[in-house]
Amino acid sequence: MSAAQTTTADLPPAKETPSSKAATGSTGTPRSGDRRGGSVTPWLLLAPCLLVIVLVMGYPLLRLVSLSFQSFGKSELWGFKDAEWVGFQNFTAILGDGEFWAVVLRTALFAGGAVVLTMVLGMLIALLLQRVSGWVKALISIALVASWGMPIIVATAVFKWLFDADYGVLNYLLSKLPGVEMIGHNWFASGPQGLAVIMLLVVWGAVPFVVITLSAGLTQVPKELEEAARLDGAGAWGVFRHVTLPILKPIIVMLTTLSVIWDMGVFPQVFVMRNGNPEAEFQLLTTYSYQKAFVVNDYSGGSAIALVTVLLLLGVVAVYMRQMLKIGEVE
Repeated sequence: MSAAQTTTADLPPAKETPSSKAATGSTGTPRSGDRRGGSVTPWLLLAPCLLVIVLVMGYPLLRLVSLSFQSFGKSELWGFKDAEWVGFQNFTAILGDGEFWAVVLRTALFAGGAVVLTMVLGMLIALLLQRVSGWVKALISIALVASWGMPIIVATAVFKWLFDADYGVLNYLLSKLPGVEMIGHNWFASGPQGLAVIMLLVVWGAVPFVVITLSAGLTQVPKELEEAARLDGAGAWGVFRHVTLPILKPIIVMLTTLSVIWDMGVFPQVFVMRNGNPEAEFQLLTTYSYQKAFVVNDYSGGSAIALVTVLLLLGVVAVYMRQMLKIGEVE
C-alpha cells in the first residue's frame, strides 16, 4: 500500500496522556466539578453587589409594600394608633381617582418627550464628533463632561435664572428679535410651558451620557461595511440606516430604557423649580407621591402611588429584557 492510499483508519491510535486525562476525566468529557465551578463563580463575583442592593433597598421596598396595604397617617406615625390593614383599599382609591390618571398621562408624555429629545440630540452630537477635528472633539467632550458632572440643584438654579420672567437671559435675547417682546413673560404661568422648560433641563443633563456612550459604540462600526454600502450607492442616510443603526441597536435599546426609567423618576428638577410646592399642573408621579405622603400626611396613599410607579418601571424593564433577548437570538 502506497503512502497516498493510507487512511486515518490505518494510523495507530493516539496515546492518551495524563494531562489529557486530567482535563477531560476518564470518559473524555469535562468533569462535573468544572461545570459546577463555572456556574458558581459568577454568583460569587456578584454576591457583594447583590448584598449591598439587598441591604440598601430591601427594607425600604418591603416597608413600602406593607404601608401600601395599611391605613397609615400621622396618628400611626407618632404611635397614637396602631396601623390597620386595609387590603387593596388604597389602590382602589388611587386607581379610581381621575387626578391620578391625569398625573400618569402627564408623566408618560413628559418622559416620552424627554427620551425622544435626549436620544435624537445625543445621536446627532455623537455623529458630529466623528466628523470634527481632534481639538474640537476634545472641547465638546470637556463641555459635555462638565455639564454632566454639574449637581442637579445647581443646574436647576441656572435654568431658573435663564427663564426668569424679569431678569431671564432668554427673554432678553428673544426680545432683541424684530417684533418680539418677551420681557416679563412668565414661562411657568401654564403647566405645558413650565414642564417644557423642566424637560429641557432634564435633557440637558442626560445628553452627555448618551453622547459618550454612542460615541464609544460608533468606534465599533466597521469602516469596511460603511465603504461597501457607499460603493453600492447608499447615501449618508442609507449608510446610517442599514449599517450604523443595526450595529448600535443594543446600545440604543439600553440607553432608551435607562432614559425612560430616569425620566419617569424625575423629582428634584420639578421640586426645586417650583420652590418646593409644585402646582397641580406640574405634578408628576414622583412629586404626586411625595405630596400625598408628606404634605397631606397620607403615607399609605403615597406608598401605594410609589408602588404603582415601581410596577410601571418594571414593565419598562421587562420590555428591555425582551428586546435584548431578541437581539441575542438574531446574533
